[in-house]
Amino acid sequence: MELTHLKRQTWFVIANPTAGNGTVRRHWDKTAKFLRENGLKFEVVFTKKKGHATQLAQEAIEAGYRKIIAVGGDGTANEVVNGIFLQQACPASQITFSLLPFGTGNDWIRTHRIPRKLNEWVSFIKRGKTTFQDIGLVTYFKEGQPHQRYFINVAGLAYDAFVLKKIKNHKFLTSSKLLYNIFVFGCLWQYRLTKARLIFDEQIVEDFFYTINAGICRYSGGGLQIVPHALPDDGKLALTFAGNISKWSILRALPLFFNGKIHRHPSVHIYQVKHIKIETLCSTTTFLEVDGEFLGETPVEISILEKALIIIAP
Repeated sequence: MELTHLKRQTWFVIANPTAGNGTVRRHWDKTAKFLRENGLKFEVVFTKKKGHATQLAQEAIEAGYRKIIAVGGDGTANEVVNGIFLQQACPASQITFSLLPFGTGNDWIRTHRIPRKLNEWVSFIKRGKTTFQDIGLVTYFKEGQPHQRYFINVAGLAYDAFVLKKIKNHKFLTSSKLLYNIFVFGCLWQYRLTKARLIFDEQIVEDFFYTINAGICRYSGGGLQIVPHALPDDGKLALTFAGNISKWSILRALPLFFNGKIHRHPSVHIYQVKHIKIETLCSTTTFLEVDGEFLGETPVEISILEKALIIIAP
């Protein structure tokens, strides 16, 4: 009984040593020392491969831990949250989650104003103020087989996923925000729009889509605001989609991607919805990514679990 109580008072830390282009690996000893000196009680394990954080989160909860910190970026956070929702030892609503940001993008923390500086982050965690966030659930196909994935930030289809599929073979580009942004917009000349059917809240739109985004939080792609109307606890998916926009029109509209005014573009449409379905209407499929990780392709369905995750809040 005492051991179980101790585990429930201790943070279980899942650290991705490759996050931030190896920043976690290089600085963890110094970071861990600082955390302990400032009174944070935790046990730590390190991921060894892609997807390992999901398994570690499941095992930690089954062992009795109820407070979990991911150390890394949005991808690590996504894996840990999937572990929280896939485990069957207790309701996910009994687990408290937070992220110590070491990633290159760190988009999820922007919405929640989670501190980046370690001393401020420790104070933030020790205050222990909690709130609820909605969680997204996406079903999709990969190599002809159906899959499911939870997400905490943004799901993107069409161009967004096309870029991430491309970047899988150019990992060095994520080491520099400038290189990444150059690559992202350079892909415009390689991307070919695919025709799809978008169904949401009894509406149907058929078009050649440039982008389709479903957001719970508002930032993605290293600070882009493609779903600026997203609220993390309103029980709705913030839907943004754009049809056949010319490449030069996209380049001229670049400031709108960053200042939260993308909806001012005449070809961009925004909604708040409960459920989204995307079907391919031609021989070429539409690709899918969530939380900055390429997943697969259409047909895709996206739904929302209202206020399903407990997080530490400022």
